[in-house]
Formats: sequence, structure tokens, C-alpha cells
Amino acid sequence: MSNDDASDLGVALPAAAAALSAEERAGLVNELKNKLQNLAGQHADVLETLSPNVRKRVEVLREIQSEHDELEKKFFEERAALEAKYQKLYEPLYTKRYEIVNGIVKVEGETNEAVMDEEGDKCVEEKGVPDFWQTAMKMNEILAEEISERDEGALKYLKDIKWSRNDDPKGFKLEFFFDSNPYFKNTVLTKTYHMVDDENEPILEKAIGTKIEWYPGKCLTQKVLKKKPKKGSKNAKPITKTENCESFFNFFNPPQIPEDDDIDDELAEELQDRMEHDYNIGSAIRDKLIPHAVSWFTGEAVQGNEYDGLESDYDSDDQDGDEDEDGDEEDEREERKGKKKRKCKCRPKSAC
Repeated sequence: MSNDDASDLGVALPAAAAALSAEERAGLVNELKNKLQNLAGQHADVLETLSPNVRKRVEVLREIQSEHDELEKKFFEERAALEAKYQKLYEPLYTKRYEIVNGIVKVEGETNEAVMDEEGDKCVEEKGVPDFWQTAMKMNEILAEEISERDEGALKYLKDIKWSRNDDPKGFKLEFFFDSNPYFKNTVLTKTYHMVDDENEPILEKAIGTKIEWYPGKCLTQKVLKKKPKKGSKNAKPITKTENCESFFNFFNPPQIPEDDDIDDELAEELQDRMEHDYNIGSAIRDKLIPHAVSWFTGEAVQGNEYDGLESDYDSDDQDGDEDEDGDEEDEREERKGKKKRKCKCRPKSAC
């Protein structure tokens, strides 16, 4: 097998293998090479069993296959160019959507009708489409699983989501634009995926997210638990501790491949699952949410019985800070995730 063939094997590894160390990937490539060599030997044996006339026919078929493969290569090249062309054509439509959603422009036929504010004590002019992106995200089953009730306050300030293709290194970038809000200082949060391109099957190399600058006490990826002291304890003050919690904003702190190559199989598998799950979220935002946000907002994009898979974040009981109640909430969330067969086995380490 040539060096080029070995290189192609490295590129063609499944997405999960991208989470392995260089040494482990090399071992996997060698294993695949051995299997392919065995298959090549079987291929030669098959040809030798054919009669001369049938073998000639197979050789002609192989030439036809080569012509097909050349055409397929051109197809992938032209498809990439076509996607880039239409991405530019979409941009003016996305701009119009942004202006309407955020109340920058008015549409024909709308009036200056006022509505009561959240406190119900005064009338205010309702601009744009409130909670547009949050609602659209919660209608998508993959994204709905990531959004906790605590996230909803911050997602109300989400104004727009965009994506762009990167060429060097290959991959794509997601940008989340926020109004000034009481949760974090950033106005733009980004997530960049670096890919190794294998035409139909891009392979994730790594993902990089924005470090969120949380305001004091507003970090949504951590929560403070309070536990009442035991009866008779001299210390009457509640015991507090901080722990990581589920949040959509963990998306901006993606799992990373450790620098230490000495990683056991269980940890490697867990890391692969987390990286795959993270990439699935990014792909859903790029391929489904951004181009069809209006249809997700209205619910038209939900197919078949996907409504049954959506969960209401409003059904959970209010928290009073007691550790036992927080534990019950975590158990319920884990149970719901198990029913949905969620791939991600653990959450990223908090960046607060």
C-alpha cells in the first residue's frame, strides 16, 4: 500500500476517531491497512476464480467505475462552489429577517398597538418578534435538550445567529449576537469547528468556543447549593457549595483532547461521545436552525411525532436552594435524557 493510501486512510477515519491521540490514531490506521490488504488479497483470489471472458467483463466494469469516481469527484467540487454561491444569495434574506425580528423595520399593515409589560402596570410598544430565537431553538429536539430553565432569561437577549465557512483551517464558525444583558459582558459568542474534510464525511479535529465573561453571581453553567446544617450542629449557617450544572452555554466550552497521550479506553470513548454530541449540536444550528428559523419558531419544521419528544422547561418545580431538591431535579433531567437516548455522556467542565 502506498503512502498516499495510508494518508487517505487517516483522513477517512470516522468522526469518533478524531478524539484519539496521535499514537492511537496511527494504530487504528495500521489496523485498517492490514484489513484492506487482506481484502485486496481476497479481491485477487476472486478474480483468479473467474473465467477469462468474465474477467475481461469485470475489467471493463472497473473502467466504468473509475469514470464514475472521476465524475463524483467533480460533483463534490461543483457542489461546494454551488453551496458558496447560494450562501451569498441567502444573506440579504437573513438581513431582512434580522431587521424584522429585532424591530428595526416595520412590516406593511402593522399598527402601533401597545401591550402591557411583564409587570402588567403599563403599556409599552411591542417591537419585533419577542423570544424569536429562544422559541425556535426550543422547537428543535436536539437543541431543546441543551436549554435549561435557567438559560431562558439570557436567551431572551439573543438577537441573531450566523454561520460562515472557514477555509484555513477548514471548518465553520457560528456567531451568536446578544443585546446588552445582565448575565455576561460579551455581545458576541462564537463557536468554531476545525475539520478534516473527507468530502461526504467531514471529521472533527477540534472545537473552540468563546470564554464567557459572566457578571458576578450570574454564571449559568454553575449553581450554588445550600444544605441545612444537621440538628444540634454548632454551626447554624447553611453549608454552601458550587457545582457545574447543565446549560446551553456549556456549548461554548467544548470538550478538548488532553495533551497526555496516556488515556484509557473508557475515557477515550467518553471523550469521543462528547465531541460527537457537541458537533451534532453545531451542525443542527448551522444546517437546520439558521436557514429555517422561522419554520422552527412557528413549529412548521417539526416533523411527525417530534412534538412528543419536546419537554417543557416550565413544568419543573421552583428551587429553594436545598440540596435534596436540586438532586431530585438532576435525577429527573437524567431520566428524561435517558429516554431520548442522548449521546453525550457527560457535560464539559465549567468555564466560570
